Amino acid sequence: MATEQLLPPPAMWAQRKNLVSLTINVEDCKEPVITLEPTKVYFKGTGGPDKKTFEVTIDLFGEIDTEESKYFVRERSIEFFLRKKEEGPYWPSIFKDKKKVHWLKIDFNRWRDEDDSEPEENGGEESQDLDEMMRRMGGLNGAGGGQMDLNDLGGSEEDEDDEDLPDLE
Repeated sequence: MATEQLLPPPAMWAQRKNLVSLTINVEDCKEPVITLEPTKVYFKGTGGPDKKTFEVTIDLFGEIDTEESKYFVRERSIEFFLRKKEEGPYWPSIFKDKKKVHWLKIDFNRWRDEDDSEPEENGGEESQDLDEMMRRMGGLNGAGGGQMDLNDLGGSEEDEDDEDLPDLE
């Protein structure tokens, strides 16, 4: 008998010179198993409308600083902010072997091209990037205790097509 193969969760990623952002999109995931290692991220959790169990190990392209990296379990997703061990050029892929998978997409709301200039918020210092991103997402100051500006999430103009949806009965 073969053991059941668990599905990888739907996920998105983005990066900066010193940071990799990974969002695992599993709703209502209670007590996920998460391991951060210098070259690996492991996730196993049950959630979503069908209460499916998802599992994935990501062999990272480069090393991360596990002490400075953080993750937050939210109602709709698990967000990882992985501090790169060495600030520098962008990784060509999140995966060590540069494979492409159907379940992982680019998070264009957080992505910034390597040659884009940094915004001038808080002086635009790259070293504050992780703290600032987490503060905007409500991660610092306790779980969800930070101030979150919904405009930072993007999509406010793109969601205009929702007006054509019929009312739910």
